[in-house]
Amino acid sequence: MDQITLKNFRCFREEQIARLAPLTFLVGENSTGKTSFLAMIRALFDVAYWNAVPDFKEDPYDLGSFDEIAHYRGGRGGRADSFEAGFGLSPRTTHGRKRRAGTGGQLCHVEVTFERRGTVPIPVRRRLSRGEVWIENRLDDQSWQTSFGTPNGVWEPSDIFPGRLGGDYSMLPPFFSAQMLGIAGEPETGAGPIAPQTQEPPTDQDRKLIQQLGDAYFGLGLGSRPFASAPVRSKPRRTYDPSRPTRDPEGDYVPMYLANIYFQEQSKWEELKSTLENFGRAAGLFDEISIRPLGRRASEPFQLQVRKFAGRLKGPERNLIDVGYGVSQVLPVITELLRQGPASMFLLQQPEVHLHPSAQAALGSLFCEVASQDRQLIVETHSDYLLDRVRMDIRDSKTSLKPEDVSILFFERGALDVHIHPLQVDQEGNISDPPQSYRRFFMEETARILRL
Repeated sequence: MDQITLKNFRCFREEQIARLAPLTFLVGENSTGKTSFLAMIRALFDVAYWNAVPDFKEDPYDLGSFDEIAHYRGGRGGRADSFEAGFGLSPRTTHGRKRRAGTGGQLCHVEVTFERRGTVPIPVRRRLSRGEVWIENRLDDQSWQTSFGTPNGVWEPSDIFPGRLGGDYSMLPPFFSAQMLGIAGEPETGAGPIAPQTQEPPTDQDRKLIQQLGDAYFGLGLGSRPFASAPVRSKPRRTYDPSRPTRDPEGDYVPMYLANIYFQEQSKWEELKSTLENFGRAAGLFDEISIRPLGRRASEPFQLQVRKFAGRLKGPERNLIDVGYGVSQVLPVITELLRQGPASMFLLQQPEVHLHPSAQAALGSLFCEVASQDRQLIVETHSDYLLDRVRMDIRDSKTSLKPEDVSILFFERGALDVHIHPLQVDQEGNISDPPQSYRRFFMEETARILRL
């Protein structure tokens, strides 16, 4: 995703447009909507790629019911009847990588309007567009209506797709089902097109433009669902019982995942072990990580151990529960980033929790490395050490990441709502044109220390 828009969603009353980059940081005071922002990214993915009604109470985000999600203006303003969100996707190069910012190419846009059904917010309008070509669904009671548009007019599905398509719907986005469009089999009860605004039949060029829109959208698919990490991860345990690892926001699955590949895929374990230890050394957390089986079979309990080195001397192996809490808190984050998994987008909340400033800075370098590998990280953080390391790594060209590949979104609380200020990093690692309120607290604290 390259861009997010929000309106009347939680604390965002006016329309907010935020640029996303391969590496995006969400910064600002507590309770300024950063977690809500992450939750909406996942919700939009579910609408656009899973044809699903988003669950705004799914871990690690619990935003509540419609009344807690639609913006409340207070007083006579009352609560908004609906809220809107959307995202933009940019074209890819012939090698499959996204074009860098400013290199041209027209965005595909997805816009979604949510309204109340009982206590639940559900999408009632979904629109896919690129330039002046679009496809739109509207929910009327319990049925969907669909229309297509180009600069030449607006049509219903039967005009664009006469007859049946023989089961081939590759040109249609996944949230526009064949049943919904009434182009294969029996349409849903009450389903039908939006009344066309023009009686002129579409030309072959109109049909081609609409098909190109669908093809472009499929070509910009985001892959698997974004991985969302909780702000506080699982507690370490002295002994683990083997079980099937299922990904969860708290990282409870990580010890089982590591044990599984240790027992079943030794080469994969050695590769992951090496990358984990590289980060552990850079962060000053550990030099070695290992699985200690407590039996002869993979089905028996095991322990997760780490140890530190002192030059040529290797310290004792220590159980994960017997070392600093920061190790167990960061391990789920770095394992998810470094493992060979399907996720290409990561939504991380406060990954620096319980880490010393030097380890927080090491996380910044890791994020630059991961984001330079055609993966997208959106990180909510309160760590200046992490941000400063990213700025220095960009300045010093430690990875292939460029200044335009980093976006800093500053969330500023107003009287009754929050505004998002997009900030950018320049070639020297400086933050360009920040608002006066950015880092005001730190400047005031420094002035007090200096007795100014």
